[in-house]
Amino acid sequence: MLTTTFLVSLAGMAVIALLGLLGRKKSVNLSEWTVGGRDFGALSMWFLQAGESFTTFTFLAVAGLAFTGGAAATYAIPYIPLSYLGLFFIGPMIWRLGKEHGYITQADFYAHRYSSPLFGRLVAVIGVVFLLPYLQLQITGLGLIVELVTGDAASGTLSMIVATVLMVAFVLWSGIRGIATTAYFKDALVIVVIAVIAVLVPMHYAGGIGALFEQVRELRPEMLTVGDVEGFSRTWWFSNVLVSALGSAFLTLPHMWPPMLASRSAAVIRTNNVFLPLYQVVIILPIIVGFTGLLVLDSGTRSDAVLLTLAAGALPDWATGVVAVAAAATAMVPGAAMCLGISTLVANNLVTPRGERARFAVNHGVVVASASLALVLGILRPDLLANLLLLTFSGLTQLAPALLAAIGRRRLLDAGPAMLGMLTGVGAVIVLTFTPLRFGDVSEGVVALVVNVAVAAAAQLVLNARRRAGAPEEPTPSVPVAAEK
Repeated sequence: MLTTTFLVSLAGMAVIALLGLLGRKKSVNLSEWTVGGRDFGALSMWFLQAGESFTTFTFLAVAGLAFTGGAAATYAIPYIPLSYLGLFFIGPMIWRLGKEHGYITQADFYAHRYSSPLFGRLVAVIGVVFLLPYLQLQITGLGLIVELVTGDAASGTLSMIVATVLMVAFVLWSGIRGIATTAYFKDALVIVVIAVIAVLVPMHYAGGIGALFEQVRELRPEMLTVGDVEGFSRTWWFSNVLVSALGSAFLTLPHMWPPMLASRSAAVIRTNNVFLPLYQVVIILPIIVGFTGLLVLDSGTRSDAVLLTLAAGALPDWATGVVAVAAAATAMVPGAAMCLGISTLVANNLVTPRGERARFAVNHGVVVASASLALVLGILRPDLLANLLLLTFSGLTQLAPALLAAIGRRRLLDAGPAMLGMLTGVGAVIVLTFTPLRFGDVSEGVVALVVNVAVAAAAQLVLNARRRAGAPEEPTPSVPVAAEK
């Protein structure tokens, strides 16, 4: 159990936690703990924003998707740069509103812009429910990573427990500043490790990257074209790029809001969103490793085990331990951000106790509770919440139309139609995910978005017709976008 690889992994987790603890600055209120006084400069914002795209998905799923779907895995390359294009315009608007009106959560925006605390609470509930499976995936993924590199299931379970305790400790102690401090270390380590693996693994197994793709072209040519592998059509590729890009561009994931609101200025957000697309070049590297697996591994190999199985076969034990540390960082740092996102939604928008001390107590209790729940279910029922991950991105993307309708100087939708469209969209995602009903290879999230927009638009037309007929109407205040600070 106490192998070199495992000991290096534990030491790396301890370093991550230590950096998080060192990032502390005394928080006098929940706002300071969540958005850090809104004084983060370009460098901190860069790593906070960029780090959200480096999760266990980078280590496990991208290489695995290349192994099973070939070129279909390239959908992971363009959607985040496309989302940064949207955030170039939307991000500064959100920041200005947040600074003017004191937003610290995603739900604050909806409650304020729609003049509806109920809307805010509804968004908070949806955010917590759909983000919890993503948190569970980070913790379960970390255990799988250590289990794969050590060959010992007990080591994987122990690492999940240790990492969760350390993650909770630095989140409670340091808040968003601790997450920012660990993000520097995580991103630097991940980029170096992925780059080394992408060079050494093809060299070890196939004689180099060029030789690798020559062999794939001869033996598995269908894997080099999108649409030639069953289950991964061009429609699948385009619709998944679309729903993923929309979800990110419109900040539908709750844990994306605190880093955005923590910025020092709108100019910092705009500047970073110009250059952040360059970061996604790194996503190409695990795809290369996945293609290597096509030549080396049995077709029945677990797709999420491809990268680490190949790395363990090509690297010495200590280096494999470093790979495990990098992989653990992709779980602990985003997981910490998710804990922060969940806890502030509850303490600020759902429970809302009186007094700052009581809010802190509720907030910190939710951090512990959410991480503990994800850990326990990750150990006892690893597939229970992971099965719901299918709902996370498609479900949360249903918040996008309501945000777009309220981001300008005058709302395009009233609260009632916006909520009705959102709830209908979420319901459509659930039906499409858990029933045989399908619309070809089109992503469930895209189909649900069409339903969402259609229902919201129809409801707004009916409401407008009632107003013209003289029926009691819902007030639609103009809420101007705050001037840039």
